Amino acid sequence: MPYIKSERRLMFEEGLEKLNPECAGDLNYIFSKLILHYFVDKGGMNYQLVNDAIGALEGCKLEMYRRFAAPYEDKKSIENGDI
Repeated sequence: MPYIKSERRLMFEEGLEKLNPECAGDLNYIFSKLILHYFVDKGGMNYQLVNDAIGALEGCKLEMYRRFAAPYEDKKSIENGDI
């Protein structure tokens, strides 16, 4: 999770609160549009920007697993027994 400074977080919060994804397709669309806007804002797509975007997505994926999925799986393993 990118622990950005609080003033930068505030800049994004209002817009994020307006989003209401209802399914994984909605999330994919939001992520894709956000990345496309990033490319446009940076002057167009190039290898470095694509690499940066993929790296950000991969980092987000890993952090989501570390912070949310792994603890959930640990809890369920305790509740239901290990493999």
